[in-house]
Amino acid sequence: YSAFTYYLGFEVNKGEYKLMGLAPYGNPNGERTSNYRKLITENLVTIYDDGSIWLNQEYFNYATGLRMAKDDKWQKLFGLKKREAKDEMLSEHCDMALAIQQVTEDIFFKMATTAKAKTGCKNICLAGGVALNSVANGKLIDSGLFDEVFIQPAAGDAGGAVGAALAAYHIFEGKERTVIRPDAMSGSLLGSEYSDAEIETVLNAKGINYSKVDSEEELTQKVRDLIISGNVIGWFQGRMEFGPRALGCRSIIADARNPEMQKKVNLKIKFRESFRPFAPILLEEDLQRYFDVKLPSPYMLQVHRWKDEWHNPLPENYSSLPWKEKLETVRSEFASVAHVDMSGRIQTVSKESNPKMHLLLSKLKEKTGHGLTINTSFNVNNEPIVCSPEDAINGFLNTEMDVLAIGSFIALKQDQ
Repeated sequence: YSAFTYYLGFEVNKGEYKLMGLAPYGNPNGERTSNYRKLITENLVTIYDDGSIWLNQEYFNYATGLRMAKDDKWQKLFGLKKREAKDEMLSEHCDMALAIQQVTEDIFFKMATTAKAKTGCKNICLAGGVALNSVANGKLIDSGLFDEVFIQPAAGDAGGAVGAALAAYHIFEGKERTVIRPDAMSGSLLGSEYSDAEIETVLNAKGINYSKVDSEEELTQKVRDLIISGNVIGWFQGRMEFGPRALGCRSIIADARNPEMQKKVNLKIKFRESFRPFAPILLEEDLQRYFDVKLPSPYMLQVHRWKDEWHNPLPENYSSLPWKEKLETVRSEFASVAHVDMSGRIQTVSKESNPKMHLLLSKLKEKTGHGLTINTSFNVNNEPIVCSPEDAINGFLNTEMDVLAIGSFIALKQDQ
């Protein structure tokens, strides 16, 4: 997967999620996608029934060289030269992304099926970088193969710190294991937190004009009204998330119903590729109103298809349209969080996991009928998620973000 990330012009170990987001722009019924998939499985990788794989090292360079793939051999095999980051995105690139996503899902599902057959266990835990492939996760959950699925929210390298600490505690120290429901990650809100006094000190030092609210009720009501009126909000509240996803504490939020929001947030605030989708954050109790899925998704690690009632009619030739035309098509009432294949990378919020975000979504539901919004990480492209008040203020000032809601304070860009 990382080799294809490299070949399609994205950065290895950083751009795999871009590849996953690009894949739905491919044509699932197209001959080219099918041909790419066949070339992959007949030349690059042998997939066995138990999910184990054998990579043909004639095509890969990462074991002994400095690059993932042998570009000349890939170009000869696929008839498509390596894409550079500056190059235009073509339909061929979208189809190739879809093909490797499909192959990855096949391996993923075979491995999970083997694990169940060998253990008889009805529950499964997933970790490692591939467990961040929320599309594959969603399909595994939809299959009903397991009763419960837990995906470590810091499933990549960072989560190794959790495993190392637990191993020392249980193996070296010999401590008992304890079970905490739904899990022991505390919503993954394990990072830094700042008091209003600390935040106000930084706001004043930076010369920011702001107003202060007296309660969470007032904060969420004002932010709700700002969202509805078309503003993009930097939301900095409580403890920072641990892991690669912003889960409602270091987030950029905006109206999911506004079809222009995907482009605005991608291009003017995040400074990233226009094709990349946004996730909906929604009330956990409303999950089955929008998606036919039973397991909550607190860590934004499941992709599922929106229920048909939320789809707009699509042109008959939609699957074969160029990717930019797919992007421009208003596919749903929730245009900015319904991806081109009518999927959504879901995050559910309960009153227990994040009371302030739950209150904001409840306020939105009171006014609009829908307790959901865009949720994307509060950062600009290639920078880490904001951690401190200073980080948040810099992000607010250096982009076209309209509002910063930080602790008990609200700053409007027009007042700066």
